[in-house]
Amino acid sequence: MIETITNFDFSILDWIQANLRCELLDKIMPVLSMLGEWGIFWIILGLILLIFRKTRRCGVLMLISMAVVFLIGDQVIKPLVGRVRPCNIRLDLDIPVDRPSSNSFPSGHAGIAFTATTMIFMHHKGWGIAALVLSLLIAFSRLYNYVHYPTDVLAGIAFGILVAIVVYFIAKKVKPSNPIKDRKNGKHYSA
Repeated sequence: MIETITNFDFSILDWIQANLRCELLDKIMPVLSMLGEWGIFWIILGLILLIFRKTRRCGVLMLISMAVVFLIGDQVIKPLVGRVRPCNIRLDLDIPVDRPSSNSFPSGHAGIAFTATTMIFMHHKGWGIAALVLSLLIAFSRLYNYVHYPTDVLAGIAFGILVAIVVYFIAKKVKPSNPIKDRKNGKHYSA
């Protein structure tokens, strides 16, 4: 079963290398991957969303979701699964990025990008669509750069979406009280 999945993964990666690899994309795809490195683009976006009252909730939930994806995906699942990256198996292949030494499954870039995108989409569909386009490009860049298998990327996408949905609905259930609003309604709480 695992061998069949790995063969399927390599057939897609090799097709991308044989049919889509070109000088222009060799310049663009590393930049797209860099946007997703450590989730830096999404973290900056989350911090910007915190500044504005209208987008603060989205920013907070987005940052929480990304932290969960990183902690569980990169710190727990990757070491447990221990899948070697395709670029570290096919060492003869020239790739447009440095070879990462960390494990492959699941894709942290895809997980972070899609948890952020899902959270944005749940708060603002228009921005969510723009985020989706960028997330898809980042996820594809991981395949183009030969640093992840397609199943790593799909697992990262699914995991990111799931975490965002769970965080969103937990946050909906656990609403912090608003002391100003509570005072107006005549409610008094003691600590």
